[in-house]
Amino acid sequence: MRRLYDVINENEDILYDYFFAINFILERGEEYFYFSKREGKADIETKILRAEKWIDLIDFLKAYDSSFTNGCRFFATDIEVKIRVDISLRDKLDNLKRHIGDAKSYDEKINSLIKILEKEGFVEMENEISNQYKVVASFKYVEQLILSINIPEEIQNEIPE
Repeated sequence: MRRLYDVINENEDILYDYFFAINFILERGEEYFYFSKREGKADIETKILRAEKWIDLIDFLKAYDSSFTNGCRFFATDIEVKIRVDISLRDKLDNLKRHIGDAKSYDEKINSLIKILEKEGFVEMENEISNQYKVVASFKYVEQLILSINIPEEIQNEIPE
């Protein structure tokens, strides 16, 4: 991943033009890059659903460990141990069903969650023997997205839960 980052960093202008021509916008974050697309208003609902997914996932991860952020290292087994003793965390995991699928065991649910995080480029396996993962810099992107949501006080009571 580091080599890919370095290649993009060194050739950002050329790659920006290339991807722009095929309707992708190469964006720079803090120590990461990502693609965005020019989208019409019809796609706003899709964006809202994706944001809802990430709010739910980040809520679970922060409930597991409030310091879960860039640079954090974790084991899937540690999450499973904490779920077995923390009922509210278990409920949060059960409520992720629509995002992580119909896995039955906690182990399967946690692995589904980690696969989503890996696929989206927010975590990577650091040690295959111990199944240790590391949260990478791009995780800041989704954290910042959630922190940027502002619901004015005058309409907070109008939003159904």
